Amino acid sequence: MIVSIIAAIGKNRELGKDNDLIWHLPKDMKFFTETTLGHFVIMGRRNYDSIPTKYRPLKERTNVIVTRQEGFKAEKCVVVNSVEEGIALAKMEGDSECFVIGGGQIYDYALKQNLVDRIYLTHIDESFDADTFFTVFDSSKWTQKTIMSFQKDDKNVHDFEIIQYDKI
Repeated sequence: MIVSIIAAIGKNRELGKDNDLIWHLPKDMKFFTETTLGHFVIMGRRNYDSIPTKYRPLKERTNVIVTRQEGFKAEKCVVVNSVEEGIALAKMEGDSECFVIGGGQIYDYALKQNLVDRIYLTHIDESFDADTFFTVFDSSKWTQKTIMSFQKDDKNVHDFEIIQYDKI
């Protein structure tokens, strides 16, 4: 099974602010949805809480929430105590690729613990005011393939590029 991270970042590795996204890019959100559909998505509790209620849990995916908060429950979600436990569950259930979808602490942990085989990273060609940032990683240890380059339009107000990084 492939363990992947999927994220979008600004020019300075910005992820979000005040537990929310800081951009609106429907084309990137469509990529996220299509890529993760039918798979396990592993996220921290705060990241789960940041998803608008009408979209929770993410449809047609097994939502796995990582938390240290005892007794935490979320309808139609699986609650675990570690990223490793979420990955093991996805593997046991026969998922071909599971996705770590945030937030910043979960991304950082997964990368630093060497749990990740692939990263889908949307690079937005803009700087943002943020309080959460994506972990610096050594891109020389990953092969890179451009999946999509997108020029801004009336619905997507920033240029962006989606790069797939595979661990060497």
